[in-house]
Amino acid sequence: MATPLPFPRSRKRAGNLAQTVAADLSQRIRGGQLRPGDKLPTETELIEEQGVSRTVVREALSQLQAAGLVETRHGVGTFVLATLPDQTLPLDPGTLVTLRDVIALLELRIGVETEAASLAAARRTDAQLQAMRQALDTLQARIDSGGDAVAADFQFHRQIAQATENRYFGDLFNQLGSALIPRTRLDTPRLAAVRDEQYLHRINQEHEDIYAAIARQDTDAARAAMRMHLTNSRERLRRAADTTDAPPP
Repeated sequence: MATPLPFPRSRKRAGNLAQTVAADLSQRIRGGQLRPGDKLPTETELIEEQGVSRTVVREALSQLQAAGLVETRHGVGTFVLATLPDQTLPLDPGTLVTLRDVIALLELRIGVETEAASLAAARRTDAQLQAMRQALDTLQARIDSGGDAVAADFQFHRQIAQATENRYFGDLFNQLGSALIPRTRLDTPRLAAVRDEQYLHRINQEHEDIYAAIARQDTDAARAAMRMHLTNSRERLRRAADTTDAPPP
């Protein structure tokens, strides 16, 4: 009998709620109830409507923004984008049901993102490199403050995909959104048997290696650094999968 994974209750609950709110809003957008240009309900309205905290609402909106469905205009509100990403690829974050599903997605990412990093190193512009730097700086700041670093982590990988100048890489990221990051599906620091902060610092050092290779336009080093980063994540989860196949939170 499989041993359940030791997920902290509060983190599991918050992650599930944010994904539920994001999925509900995404369905309304895809179904036409919220049309391009429409303003989403305010944070306060969503809190009352969904029965969740402000933190959960903000994380859900962050996920929608990362998925390319909405944009937030400071002081004005959050609006549905005029052009929505295609959903032609047969991939649905909702199908990530078990730990082994998350590992399988990482295997796909290894195949796709190693080449994306190499292309980004060859084709990136100074502006795109600056966007990667900003994402990493934001990620480090979130780690230092103990905040949620998922959105910044996703943005770093997304900026690399966009720097390939091949829209299909970007389309894949926009469709899957922040579900690409294993921490949105399960408690990866606990599985890796390290403290959250230690785990995230290790992850961000791997990001810095990828960034450095892209900055100096070393295509081989960028490919190798991305492969190392994603392979490390996969192997950490594979070791956990040897003892359990419990569903992620």
